[in-house]
Amino acid sequence: MNNILDQDRASGSPFVMNTQCPFCSVQCKMQVIEEKDDAGAAAYSIRALPNAASEGRLCVKGMNAYQHALTGERLLHPMARKGDRMVQISWEEAYTLIGERFRSSQQLHGRDSIGVYGGGSLTNESAYLLGKFARVALQSKYIDYNGRFCMSAAASAGNKAFGIDRGLTNALADIPLAKCIILAGTNIAECQPTLMPYFTRAKENGSYLIVIDPRETATAQLADLHLKVKPGMDAALTNGMLKAVLEAGLTDEAFLAKRTRGFDDVKRHIESLDMADIAEMTGVSEEEIRAAGKAFGEAATGMVFTARGVEQQTDGYMSVRNLLNLTLATGKIGRPGCGYGAVTGQANGQGGREHGQKADQLPGYRMIDNPEHRAYVAGVWGIEPEELPGKGVSAYEMMEKVHAGEIKTLFVMGSNPVVSNPNANFVEEGLRKLDFLVVADMFVSETGRMADLLLPVTAYLENEGTMTNLEGRVLLREAMRPSPGEARHDWRVLCEIAEELGRGRWFDYGKAEDIFEELRLASKGGIADYYGITYDRLRREEGIYWPCPSVDHPGAKRLFEERFAHADGKAELIPVENHFPKEMTDGEYPLFLTTGRVLTHYLTGVQTRRSPSLASRDVESFVELHPATARKLRIGDGELVTVASRRGSIVLRSRYSAKIRQDTVFVPMHWGDTQSVNKLTHEALDPTCRMPGFKVCAVRVEALY
Repeated sequence: MNNILDQDRASGSPFVMNTQCPFCSVQCKMQVIEEKDDAGAAAYSIRALPNAASEGRLCVKGMNAYQHALTGERLLHPMARKGDRMVQISWEEAYTLIGERFRSSQQLHGRDSIGVYGGGSLTNESAYLLGKFARVALQSKYIDYNGRFCMSAAASAGNKAFGIDRGLTNALADIPLAKCIILAGTNIAECQPTLMPYFTRAKENGSYLIVIDPRETATAQLADLHLKVKPGMDAALTNGMLKAVLEAGLTDEAFLAKRTRGFDDVKRHIESLDMADIAEMTGVSEEEIRAAGKAFGEAATGMVFTARGVEQQTDGYMSVRNLLNLTLATGKIGRPGCGYGAVTGQANGQGGREHGQKADQLPGYRMIDNPEHRAYVAGVWGIEPEELPGKGVSAYEMMEKVHAGEIKTLFVMGSNPVVSNPNANFVEEGLRKLDFLVVADMFVSETGRMADLLLPVTAYLENEGTMTNLEGRVLLREAMRPSPGEARHDWRVLCEIAEELGRGRWFDYGKAEDIFEELRLASKGGIADYYGITYDRLRREEGIYWPCPSVDHPGAKRLFEERFAHADGKAELIPVENHFPKEMTDGEYPLFLTTGRVLTHYLTGVQTRRSPSLASRDVESFVELHPATARKLRIGDGELVTVASRRGSIVLRSRYSAKIRQDTVFVPMHWGDTQSVNKLTHEALDPTCRMPGFKVCAVRVEALY
């Protein structure tokens, strides 16, 4: 294919690349058009392509995504540490070094001395292969990925309540049919802006929009009712809305009796709670709580959406479960205009967790500690079930294992854990203790700067594969451009390392489609069943929803129309206690810190900070605080300040905003080093899903000078 591309470009005609945005979970389709200007230099234009998810829209990140892929900062050759320097080496030397160091580590310290750390932006093929690589090539139990910090609370809640975890239980096209919509901890206007027309269309159709957020975001400005909740008090707020629904007699008794279990326990629990106490705990008035519950209960149709604001809590699992309680109690699921949606953050956050990157999962959303699941996947892979390692630990707990010296060698692919993990100083200290750190990435990230070996991998314009968007719609992204320098596809790198380790016969693939064909079989009959999806179908049909059990199945656009995925066909409700955050404010640390995104950047900024058009819009990080709070602290707007927690401190520029609670400050997550907000965040984890509590910790803010 590269020869054809080179010929097209040599002909002087425009070079058109049909692709899709590499950033958020909408996965908008587009064309990148390369032409020569009058001076003979390459010039680029971007054209949105019609598609069912974004309906032919692009945001500022998508319009400028090509810039990071084409920048001169790309990592183009393997680089090895020689003393204090990184020097270029050949791929053969890189693989020999990996083989020597990996074998030595496992001989001296056991198979589990090597950890594998993946990413939620990898294609389904690479995510699947990374899980297989850890368990078959390395035979190590230690694998997890940065998607643990994205979707784990919602995923666990969906699995327990419904028996299945798919981002949206229905299609995006259902949103305008909802007469009441709850957006809990999600700022869609900045994080998934191409979805906003669905919500404006719903408003035009008479929908009542409720936004739950400590800040008045661009999304909250669209709301009919903004509940400015104290950080970390989402579960209690939902208990208040449930109480309002019960008191007004707005539960769907027929639905509850026929299609659910556990409601009686929830009802007794809610009746025992005092609304005045809930208002005091949450910082939201009784009147507003009752208005929200009544609006959702009375609406003929309704949808609930959650994102990181609710989920990145140390009780994130239970907070989402309670919103699912509200959805089920009012019977708003499994029909047009009704459902639940976890708004996935990463490009392939949905697909990335379905096929084996999580510590406890095997492909198809099978569980690694289930004997039947182990036997099935082992059969597909051509090994004995007992050869599969057991369950590992979550992403942050892997960093604890690194710090404790249990993991001696770490292989990182498509992630930047030194910035994305909570308590980042602790993580950085741990990585410095490693015997050997390998990082496969497009750029030298903050984690890459610490590596003993850097491996250059291809970007979205170069690497073919499938992605699964927030709806559960599988999309094919074709390769459109030759690989630069010596960069190789991430899946190919895994295959070649496996060959070096003597495990190559389990990794004999010629192209990404070969991996997908095996993924189809490995997922067959699982919760996330991709068996009926093929590359040919994806090219013809644009995208296909899972579950899709056969090649003549259309894919399930709307889940739970007749039954839920539990054996008895019923959804489960459970009582949820009113939880306080793990770390509360006090005299020394009097403010709550919450974190999030800004429109122009993505994740830890490794890609977007290398796009001139995006980086120029937000050059540096900032701390957003209320003017009244700033005056008390004698901090001017735009001044340099120190933000400190019990774990560390960073230096940022202040930014006044009357749209945030006076007891709360906000810092975006896209910068590293002295601006890395995760140097402050708390290491406590949700007991169920092991999600860190990124969204709440106690801090103080002081003028730097």
